[in-house]
Amino acid sequence: MKVTGKVYLVGAGPGDPELITVKGMRCLQEADVVLYDRLVNPELLKYAKKEAQLVYCGKLPNHHVMKQETINHLLVKYAKKGLQVCRLKGGDPFVFGRGGEEAEECVKNGVAFEIVPGITAGIAAAAYAGIPVTHRTLSKSFAFVTGHQAGNEEAEHQWAHLAHAVDTICVYMGVSHLPNIVENLLDNGKSPETLIALVHWGTLGEQRTVTGTLANIEKKVNEAKIVNPSMIVIGDVVKLHDKINWFEEEVLPQLPVMQG
Repeated sequence: MKVTGKVYLVGAGPGDPELITVKGMRCLQEADVVLYDRLVNPELLKYAKKEAQLVYCGKLPNHHVMKQETINHLLVKYAKKGLQVCRLKGGDPFVFGRGGEEAEECVKNGVAFEIVPGITAGIAAAAYAGIPVTHRTLSKSFAFVTGHQAGNEEAEHQWAHLAHAVDTICVYMGVSHLPNIVENLLDNGKSPETLIALVHWGTLGEQRTVTGTLANIEKKVNEAKIVNPSMIVIGDVVKLHDKINWFEEEVLPQLPVMQG
């Protein structure tokens, strides 16, 4: 009798391990092999079976521990051995997670698969900073974009659309591209007083939020030493941060200034 394996493309959520879905947790617990990304909370791996094989597929900017083609190959390889495979991805597998490519690879090779959506950082990090991406009076639309396109001339028309047609803009992987993002929005008519927030390590104990305007956010981010991973949220909804922020963020100690 032929044993049939299956691939589960599972969203692990934005960071807080308690934000994985019930179905996502079940897939993790039942998997024979878990291929997990860099931004998956290590606490989640404790729920894998003791005998499960754990495979790290982490990716840093400009440095991939494992190429996407290799990940695709492993998904198919393990499934064809009759194993249950959990591809555990930060956030949601279909939001800048290359889950679509992995699903295509399964189809191409006749491998059964399921998509298990997860809570994406664009929603969760903003929520943990007291910033709703939609609001009855402040925002009736939102868009998820990647910061990698900020310096791309071919994407110029997209920034024009974002500046005029979208109330709330959530930018993934955008910290290193912040100057270009600000420039693109200003060049396309956004006011320098447009509100913007950066949420670093959203949903985790290390979370820090910096708010400002397009005119001053670069200075504030540099002063606060905000780096990736951070979610950028742009729009009037940012004004609610001070009002409904509920999550206790990490407070960095103020070091004394040495005189001399």
